[in-house]
Amino acid sequence: MEIQDIITPDRVVNDLNVSSKKRALETVSEILARGSQSLASQDVCESLFAREKLGSTSIGSGVAIPHGRLKNTEQTIAAFIKLEQGIDYDAIDKQAVDLIFALLVPENSTQEHLNLLAEIAEMFSIETIREKIRQCEDADSLCHLLQNWKNHINN
Repeated sequence: MEIQDIITPDRVVNDLNVSSKKRALETVSEILARGSQSLASQDVCESLFAREKLGSTSIGSGVAIPHGRLKNTEQTIAAFIKLEQGIDYDAIDKQAVDLIFALLVPENSTQEHLNLLAEIAEMFSIETIREKIRQCEDADSLCHLLQNWKNHINN
């Protein structure tokens, strides 16, 4: 499974205006639960906050990858929000976070979870990809870039 398999246009938001990490995680939880009969945004939010209590999921350079596992889902899904302005996210490099890629996996999907986290971290480790993401002006172009990021590495 790769990023293109888990991110869809209805779970990508461009220029979201939130002022805190808490509100960003609540919003991304709502986005992840959208359209799902089996997911409640409250359960998603609790899973993401439980992981944050272990340590910030910020990876530096203005990027965070909140992630969680849930018992009542069999499908891996993702959501992405680009914030209008960066927020304090307890980042290791102290930079404000403006790019948030959230991942939700079934409770027993350990290896898949780790593989996806590695791919997402690899994507955001590339400065040109981060800059292209920040330059996107709408959710559709953001989603397309996220799904096809490997084609944009040297372009």
